[in-house]
Amino acid sequence: MNILLVASAFNSLSQRLYAELSDLGHQPDVVLAAQGPDPVRAAVRELRPDLIVAPMLRTALPEDVWREHTCLIVHPGPPGDRGPSSLDWAIADGAEQWGVTVLQAEAAMDAGPVWAAEPFPVPPVGKSDLYRNEASDAAVTAVLTAVRRYADGAYKPLPQTDESVTVVWRDSFRQQRRRIDWEHDDTDTVLRKLRGADSQPGVLDELLGHEVFLHGGHPEDELRGRPGALLAQRAGAVCRATRDGAVWIPELRPRRNSGDPAPFRRPAASVLAAYRPGLALPEVPAPPDLPPGRRTWTDIRYRQHGDTGFLAFSFPGGAMSTDQCRRLLAAYTEALTRPTRVLVLGGTRDFFSNGIHLNVVEAAPDPAQESWTNLNAMDDLVEAVLRTTDRLVVAALGGNAAAGGAMLALAADQVWCRTGVVLNPHYRRMGLYGSEFWTYTLPRRVGPDEAERLTTQALPVSAATAARLGLVDRLVPAAPRDFTAEVERLATGLAAAPDLDRRIAAKAAARAADERERPLARYREAELARMHALFFDPEAPYHALRAAFVRKAPGGSARPLAPAAGGTR
Repeated sequence: MNILLVASAFNSLSQRLYAELSDLGHQPDVVLAAQGPDPVRAAVRELRPDLIVAPMLRTALPEDVWREHTCLIVHPGPPGDRGPSSLDWAIADGAEQWGVTVLQAEAAMDAGPVWAAEPFPVPPVGKSDLYRNEASDAAVTAVLTAVRRYADGAYKPLPQTDESVTVVWRDSFRQQRRRIDWEHDDTDTVLRKLRGADSQPGVLDELLGHEVFLHGGHPEDELRGRPGALLAQRAGAVCRATRDGAVWIPELRPRRNSGDPAPFRRPAASVLAAYRPGLALPEVPAPPDLPPGRRTWTDIRYRQHGDTGFLAFSFPGGAMSTDQCRRLLAAYTEALTRPTRVLVLGGTRDFFSNGIHLNVVEAAPDPAQESWTNLNAMDDLVEAVLRTTDRLVVAALGGNAAAGGAMLALAADQVWCRTGVVLNPHYRRMGLYGSEFWTYTLPRRVGPDEAERLTTQALPVSAATAARLGLVDRLVPAAPRDFTAEVERLATGLAAAPDLDRRIAAKAAARAADERERPLARYREAELARMHALFFDPEAPYHALRAAFVRKAPGGSARPLAPAAGGTR
């Protein structure tokens, strides 16, 4: 069928549905509803879709559209749940189980008949992580069921007036409900509030006399202080005391002042340093190989199981700043000193990597120079992976990857990918040529013609299609919460394989042959020459595209083939 996806943004779920509907032979198209109803009406007139699906809408569909066409709304709540903040309420109420409902658009919000519904568990993770993983898995299952039922023509959707459906209206989850009482809220309550707003909208608070939004929250098991006091910093995050413990907050976003450009999230310590230069928060480092049982936050962890090492990293939004790239490279270099035969890079739930950190770049005094520095730090990391010839390296993607982050994965010997992952192996939507040795790794895996198509069409790729093309070596059909354990099982088996020494030797020989044919340094020089010209040209589209992406400026394109690569969306 011709299916039109109507979304306020081409977010992770919209991309995944686009990719998976394409895999099934449908012809999906996308229109953004961020600039009002007219682009939606125009797309409907032009494309004449068989079916309209709205994966993520912040505004109502035009009445003339849903009256004349079957429109299916993806609501992140179980049947009967209504209102704009469903996931927020689920996290705030401590729900252990939630659901996604695909219902037909009608005049009343979320009140139409149900075409499909799918439950999902609610682990103690941030709302954005939950949305991209458990909720996304359930949404895709429900949408594909609804599309199949609609195509069959015989299914009658279930009215929500049915006695089996309990209707509950939940108001918008406003800031007064999110506000933290540092004197009285215990750590679990603080964490629940922070996790319920980790990406958007954040928790409004005050620090150093400035109103800021807090983004993300993780527990701390040792540091203590006066409730609300700032205790320490680590890897850009700040630690703040609760009445019975402390929490780490990775990012802050200043509250917007009238007339100012839209502020954006960035590492918490850098925001506070701008408010109070010379702020002396003690740096409390955490080594990657923390002992088991430590309940503290760090964005890079290393552990070892027999002949297998696991270097896990988790950066907010998947973006990797200069500092994060350098720290991950240091941890990788240290991991290479351990006596392992297999090294797993990644392997946690949610984002693998989205490349350079556009928010940090935008906040820098000289964004062009910071872009250049960040890209070189990313290239250093990727080159270290490519030059590892004494063991097998596995990139384990529990979540999405884009731009330079996708190319980081391709530097490994094997790429293992959870079946719900979406890849965006391109840079063009940010106006960039790209680096991270993609001109070496991508054609080597998929061939030059397919590499050209992937990087110029700039379309999201499902995990299944990535495996078919050769971008991915193994699909891991695990739930998000089971991915890490399944990767450990598979990696342990790989380390024990009787032909592992032969495979490592063959890898080393192939790398040496490739180096003789064309050294890695030449790939890097050629890519960086193109990127340097773009970064330091003030008229290059990259600068305007980056600013619009970081500040979440609304887009009105009728055919958004993919979001801008990199960044933190």
